Parts: sequence; C-alpha cells; structure tokens
Amino acid sequence: MSEQHKNFPEFYVTAPQGCPYLPGRHERKLFTHLTHDKPPALVDNLLRGGFRRSQNVAYMPYCEGCQACVSVRVLVSEFTTSRSFRRVLDANADLAPRRIAPRPTSEQYSLFRGYIDSRHSDGGMADMTVLDYAMMIEDSIVDTFVTEYRLKPEDARENQRQESWPLIAVALTDRLADGLSMVYSFYDTELDFRSLGTYMILDHIEHTKRLGLPYLYLGYWINGSRKMSYKARFQPQERLGPNGWKQS
Repeated sequence: MSEQHKNFPEFYVTAPQGCPYLPGRHERKLFTHLTHDKPPALVDNLLRGGFRRSQNVAYMPYCEGCQACVSVRVLVSEFTTSRSFRRVLDANADLAPRRIAPRPTSEQYSLFRGYIDSRHSDGGMADMTVLDYAMMIEDSIVDTFVTEYRLKPEDARENQRQESWPLIAVALTDRLADGLSMVYSFYDTELDFRSLGTYMILDHIEHTKRLGLPYLYLGYWINGSRKMSYKARFQPQERLGPNGWKQS
C-alpha cells in the first residue's frame, strides 16, 4: 500500500434506513474507518470538519435532499451564563466532576443501562451489552477521556475517596486540536430537577475555557427535531455550512 493511499481515507455509504429524528424521512451515512496508520492530523481534521466519531468510525449524514443535520460548536470565550443556566449550576453545586482515562466500569454501565431503558428504549442502542458499552468507551484512536459526575454526600469525610460517592452522570469526550468534542453522555433520569444534560455541557464549556481552547463541539443540531433543539440554547455558536463555519 502506498503512503499516499494510507494517508487518504476510504469512504463508504450506508444503505437507507428510517431517520430516528425526523418522521417519514430516511437517512444514509458517509463513513470511514479510523485506523492507527492514518495521520493524527487527518483524523483531527475529519472530526473538526463535521464528522462524528463512534468507536473507530467517523461518520456524517449523507441524506439525499435533506440538510437538516448541522454540526454546531460553542464559542466558549464569548459564552455567558444566563439566569436559567446559573440555576442549573446552582442545582448541581454538590457534584464533583472527575476527568479520568476512558476505562469502562460496571457502575458506569448500570447508569448507562438505566438511561437507555428510560429514554431510548426504542433506539439503536437499546440492545447494547456490557461488552458493547466497553467498546464504546475504550475503542478510540484519538485522545479521549471520561468525566464522571459524583454526588458529594452531606456527611462526606475530608479524606473520603471521591470514587466512593454516588455516580449520577457520565460524559465521553474527545480532545481535538481546537477544542473538545462531546461524544456521548448519560445520567440518572430520576433526577430531572438537576437538568444534568445541560449541566454537563456547561461544565464542558468551562473545562474547554480552562484548557485555552476556543470551541466545544456538540455534534448535530437538527432543525425540526425536539430531541436536538436544546443545542441551540448554547450561544454564541457556529454552524457548519457549505462555506465553512459561520456564527448563527
């Protein structure tokens, strides 16, 4: 295999299937395999250029006659915390975020299983086993980390190990050259008053700022999908169009 061939990704297209976000439509995906022989800069450019990562596959929508899926990223240096966002932060002031290596645990899987069964029991991840979950967490050739969000007990001792506190949310995140990309997150769905999905994004915005990086990538905002409408709340943000990233 020539060096030029190794450095250029081979792309494939999936067969049409029902769209999980917009009823009555079909989706196809353009995808390529992420392998260790690909230059890191090439993989980084794919992920910064609108592709999303699932294990060691990078994919993007490739749907005929539909451009509803739009990549979005938050301009973290210009982000300001609104009153509603401050309420979310206050409601979760007793949580302790902990950034760790991407290693799956039975505690994480139990939380993941409860989240899927409660919120996405009819989705594509409904049948994921503990082995599938382990692959989702640790099968990555890019710089990836996990954030565990644990609830600090009211009677916590000063020398108590943080990993013994109750786990209520988890986020899987990639480090890119110009920001962080949130790959997947899940949480205890019985704690709706905490707005944990929103809280994890706010926490990642602050973490991105601390790292001195300009963007937090949130994946696809989908016009007309209630499931994805929350992403538009994090302003200012840029959206990827035919002429590149433009502020919305």
